[in-house]
Amino acid sequence: MMTDAFTKMMQQMMEQGQEMVRAFNPAIETMQVKGFETLFPTMSKDMMEMWFGKTFNREGLDAKTRLLVTIAALTVLGAQAEPQLKLSVRHALEAGATQREIAEVIWQMSMFGGLPAMQKALEIAQSVFAEVEGKDA
Repeated sequence: MMTDAFTKMMQQMMEQGQEMVRAFNPAIETMQVKGFETLFPTMSKDMMEMWFGKTFNREGLDAKTRLLVTIAALTVLGAQAEPQLKLSVRHALEAGATQREIAEVIWQMSMFGGLPAMQKALEIAQSVFAEVEGKDA
């Protein structure tokens, strides 16, 4: 359970991080780097569970569920955050989600984000599926 003090601390950390980014290079705030998601390696399922799953939040969601929820949110936002969506799809697959589960989550979001958002998210997911299958071949 999050306390007010914890929430305030997290908010302050986010604000400090944003200030640091602005001070370092103001252009970074709006920068979009093609292929950004490829700069981050895919974490192993065990590592994702440690960081995002039940290790630090024993009563919470597992990493696979957290990633599916993230994919849903990114879809509803209009699938505009393509690098983040690609990274989340790649990590969801690693965490044990199937291509079908990912597609179903995206499809379900058509009611909330609209058909164009769903279609764009499905295209992004399919590109990740093809990339992953290409590496396995």
